[in-house]
Amino acid sequence: MATDKIILKAEDLDGYLTRQDKLDLEKIETMYQETLHAFDPVDREKVIEQFDKIGHAMQEICASHPAIQVFSFVTEEGAHAEASRVIAKLRDVNTGHQEFMYYSQRAYEMLFRMAFTDQHSDRKNYITVKTPVTSPVQNYAVHKIPDIDDKIENSVMCVMLRGALLPSMIMSKEIEEYSSHSYVTPFALFKINRDDRKHESDMEYILNLKNSFFNLEELDGKDLIFADPMNATGGSLVTVVKYLQSQGIKPKSIKFFNVISALKGSIRVTRALENCTCYTLWLDPALNTSAYIMPGLGDAGDRINGCDTRESPRNIIQLIADYGSNIAGLYRSQLFKVEQTVLGK
Repeated sequence: MATDKIILKAEDLDGYLTRQDKLDLEKIETMYQETLHAFDPVDREKVIEQFDKIGHAMQEICASHPAIQVFSFVTEEGAHAEASRVIAKLRDVNTGHQEFMYYSQRAYEMLFRMAFTDQHSDRKNYITVKTPVTSPVQNYAVHKIPDIDDKIENSVMCVMLRGALLPSMIMSKEIEEYSSHSYVTPFALFKINRDDRKHESDMEYILNLKNSFFNLEELDGKDLIFADPMNATGGSLVTVVKYLQSQGIKPKSIKFFNVISALKGSIRVTRALENCTCYTLWLDPALNTSAYIMPGLGDAGDRINGCDTRESPRNIIQLIADYGSNIAGLYRSQLFKVEQTVLGK
């Protein structure tokens, strides 16, 4: 008998880790626990020293994981300050809703650039633009961009609701703007959550198929893109992809874009899923017992979308409506695709 829910357990995820992975994670966890002693009261010099050591240690670990691409580890040094400022604003408890959305957009534009346009290539596309200047004749401008059609025009945006909805639309918009054919990605929407009554060690990830919206035929042989602001444990992504594979879906590639990822989540994902690359703007060292990233930035979904009331949680169409006219105007093509996906099921 078919089931409406697919459940993955934390111990299944840990089964993908190698002995060396576990030793590396234990080392970083120990280093971060030592850092916590400098937080209350804050010993600024000690905190800086500890984070510097942790950063170098994580960079050494990631050097043996080519599928984990961390912005500050793989881009030119001049770009690192931009990443630091964006992450600092997103982390800050004083950053309000509108600012959080603005810096989220900047973060995903940087991630897109890292994944798709930073590699030097002789292949170029040209954009010809009609300008408002009409004297002495109608004026046009020509702008050169990388030719990345073959990298992006086979993509499907896979949305792990809810905090992932706006980041997914941002990534789809970037694809549309860099495509010479104005390619708008199809969307697949997965209703997945974790059981927050449980701890990191016994967490369960629950994919609700009844409240998900996707077409399996649109996913086979495609470049699947997931854009989730936070990757704590990797459980949600692994649950979705393993389910799709159980249905005979064979992705051409999987790309996972995160603003912040815990080291453990990135390692789990790349161990569990073949041909999967994790792109993250910032790598954080540890998880607390409730599987929240430390130092993290809180609940990214709530900070992007606002909080639902327990009595009346918003559905996907209500969530889109709450984004307002500014977002609707900016991501018109993406919203149309999402609405088609939801209302067409």
